Amino acid sequence: MPVTGIELSQPMIDRLRAKADEATIPVVVGDMATATAPGTYALVYLVYNTISNLLAQAEQVACFRNAARHLAPGGRFVIELWVPELRKLPPGQQATVWQSEPGYIGLDTYDVLLQQVVSHHFRFGESDEARLFRSPHRYIWPAELDLMAQLAGFELESRHADWAGGAFTAESRSHVSVYRLPTEAR
Repeated sequence: MPVTGIELSQPMIDRLRAKADEATIPVVVGDMATATAPGTYALVYLVYNTISNLLAQAEQVACFRNAARHLAPGGRFVIELWVPELRKLPPGQQATVWQSEPGYIGLDTYDVLLQQVVSHHFRFGESDEARLFRSPHRYIWPAELDLMAQLAGFELESRHADWAGGAFTAESRSHVSVYRLPTEAR
């Protein structure tokens, strides 16, 4: 079964190349919302919150449409995505701490009007200085994700809280959603 990656970041491609060569896993350099890989596939997947790296709703919709263009009839688009923890935000507060352990603090700052979040990763060593890494995201509610899928011609096949198939509930912090293209044209 052929596998092809789409990746925008050259450093990420370099990391992949340390594990697998171009013949084993070819990579198209480009944006997941617009890049075209050769061939037709049975599966397209975005794991570990990847779709939230697209910072505008229109880009996220374009990503669904691009996935559909790459799939054969009956093909599946699988997305692993976190659920925003807005219920933890008291009125007037803009941040939540999602992980705190010795040497590390992870927190998210939200702009609820624009559905934007910045994840802040603070790492502490033996010195008095901390290292900070930030990553911006556009969060997507499961219902909004389903509408994006519908606009691209997909149907929701299943949704679970995790890769083990746990039930997705109102308390779930993430989900794995499987969308499927119809097997024949409508």
